[in-house]
Amino acid sequence: MSDQTLPDIIYTKTDEAPQLASASLLPILRRFLGEADITIGTKDISLAGRILASFPERLTDAQKVSDDLALLGEVVKEASANVIKLPNVSASVPQLVAAVKELQGQGYDIPDYPENPQTPDEVEARKRYDAVKGSAVNPVLREGNSDRRAPSSVKAYARANPHRMGAWSKDSKTCVSTMGANDFYSNETSVTLTESQAAGALKIEHTAADGTITTLKDGIKMPAGTIVDATFMSAKALKAFYHAQIEKTLADGTLFSLHLKATMMKVSDPILFGHAVVAYLQPVFDRHADAFAAAGVGPNAGFGTMFNAIAEMPNGAEIKAEIDAVLAERPPLYMVNSDRGITNLHVPSDVIIDASMPAVIRAGGKGWGPDGAEADTNCVIPDSSYAPVYEASVNFCKENGALDPVTAGTVQNVGLMAQKAEEYGSHPTTFEIPQDGTVRVIAGNGDVLHTHQVEAGDIWRMASARRAPIENWIQLAIDRMQATGFETIFWLDRNRAHDAELLKYVEPALAKAGLTDAVKIMAPREATTRSFELIYQGKDTIAVTGNVLRDYLTDLFPILEVGTSAKMLSVVKLMQGGGLFETGAGGSAPKHVEQLVNENHLRWDSLGEFCALGESLRFLGNAQNKAAANVLGNAVDAATEKLLSEGHSPQRKVGQPDNRHSHYWFARYWAEALAAQTDDATLAEKFAPLAAELAQNEAAILSELSQGQGTPVDLGGYYHTSDELAAAAMRPSATLNALID
Repeated sequence: MSDQTLPDIIYTKTDEAPQLASASLLPILRRFLGEADITIGTKDISLAGRILASFPERLTDAQKVSDDLALLGEVVKEASANVIKLPNVSASVPQLVAAVKELQGQGYDIPDYPENPQTPDEVEARKRYDAVKGSAVNPVLREGNSDRRAPSSVKAYARANPHRMGAWSKDSKTCVSTMGANDFYSNETSVTLTESQAAGALKIEHTAADGTITTLKDGIKMPAGTIVDATFMSAKALKAFYHAQIEKTLADGTLFSLHLKATMMKVSDPILFGHAVVAYLQPVFDRHADAFAAAGVGPNAGFGTMFNAIAEMPNGAEIKAEIDAVLAERPPLYMVNSDRGITNLHVPSDVIIDASMPAVIRAGGKGWGPDGAEADTNCVIPDSSYAPVYEASVNFCKENGALDPVTAGTVQNVGLMAQKAEEYGSHPTTFEIPQDGTVRVIAGNGDVLHTHQVEAGDIWRMASARRAPIENWIQLAIDRMQATGFETIFWLDRNRAHDAELLKYVEPALAKAGLTDAVKIMAPREATTRSFELIYQGKDTIAVTGNVLRDYLTDLFPILEVGTSAKMLSVVKLMQGGGLFETGAGGSAPKHVEQLVNENHLRWDSLGEFCALGESLRFLGNAQNKAAANVLGNAVDAATEKLLSEGHSPQRKVGQPDNRHSHYWFARYWAEALAAQTDDATLAEKFAPLAAELAQNEAAILSELSQGQGTPVDLGGYYHTSDELAAAAMRPSATLNALID
């Protein structure tokens, strides 16, 4: 692909609060970068954009959109790539269905999402929607490994302005419960492909008890040196585990909380979620299973969707009364929103483990119960692959108390994720097994790589990690260790099949670099404890992890250290030489949108965007020898530090300064930094008048930005907002607009 028609920097259009903030921030970026002849443009990877791009034949010419995700998938394979990637929705089925209905209501002739496709058209529609939901974006764009850390300015601000931490007590009943047997961890097998095995395509076969062979997937091409894992979770064991945990929670007098990731793990975790819903309401499902099936009532989308469907049944009120009676006998559920009665089991995308577990730990082990009070909770994490991380965190905090943000060190992360490494459960090699039998993975040369005896309902999956990304990941970890001098730990479990194969790459590479004794290798449980020991002492460490742990740890430690994971600096060093700069997590974005719509107050913090912008500009300056880009990038950092030190981050409540106010201060401080710098006299001369005008008009601008707060806002949609309405809401200051435009 030629990059001649692409802007210097690509800024992604995504979803929810980050996208609304872009309506205010992007005009500022265009103005400032334009003064240095640097172009910045957008590409749409939002959920709505991905849906519309999937059905071009059903849209009018005016409605058609380009497949920007596919385009960016090619861009990131080029040395010139420079992409700022904002958080996007990794859609669960309820979110996808809601987005489809919204688009249909706006006049887009797209099909319904077929829960149980029957006709060829429904099968094709489901195939296209399945490619959109879940973690559809990140595997495409992440053609490099991850370097994530809290920027120094953010860390310094957190120390000077510590966030609230809940108090831990040694007698807390909060605990982490996991299966420990017959789960993905315990059933995993792993191999590294030889040249002969990689010469042809792999296939996955299911052989039923009667000898019938079904090809689950074929044509899977992977190069030699790829680590290929396969495993399954026993549905029978999962159900027994859930029932045991319900009884344990009731006996302990705690809240029941389920922690999964039904967005990224879009195939496996909704099924795990559904089994929990059934277990919690087992007597109701036992009595009404046939009626539920006939009415299309399924558990995987949670209480919310299920209760709505039951309400439409002829005896819906009677069944709902039975549900209420069963719930009264069960332990109380951890609440997402106790005021609105939204439980942990209402919507699978409401409780995402990498955000929900750190929230419990930060709160001193407490969760909100249905009575609106805090209580200890049984944190149920079925698979034991990474549950020990959270168990070790809880146990350490019980023994040592809450982390002190004022004195805490930091945990940085180098994560293996390039070329879809370890994309467990989010891709087309995860299956719910239809009947008892055997699943085998067969190489092109006929070698049987994996064999598992499975039963109907078991969840089987295969994942992989290629040699080049693994080697790049190891070198990135070595580079970061040498640059920082921090204690560096590879979070690898010698008793886990996949990790044992990874170590065959890691240990020789460390030996070759003379770092065998300098770098630690620890299983996740021990690595967690060691990392807590270090940061409690004010020391720093680098966690070198696989993809899923990268996701979990870059929420866990930032939420404890600096109060949020949205302010992380995330640099993806693309393997072909380009740069992908991610702006933090968007887990809180839905609540932010709700507040804007109801009260015209957006508390989304664009600090992640500021940090990514500075890195992107310096990357551009170094890659294309544009000295002005480096000047702009350094000024971004200066503006960010001043914005934090002066206390101009968005506040939580209506009537207080919000995201729009912070953008004004960012623009002002950026202009002032550019006017004051001496490396580029032309830029200083250009920005001096703007800096002066922004300062002189402070009172008018802040007044105009505050007008309208407290009143509802019409955005024209949630997943597919009106650009005009969003701009009107996010750019209410005519004075500021005149200076920027």
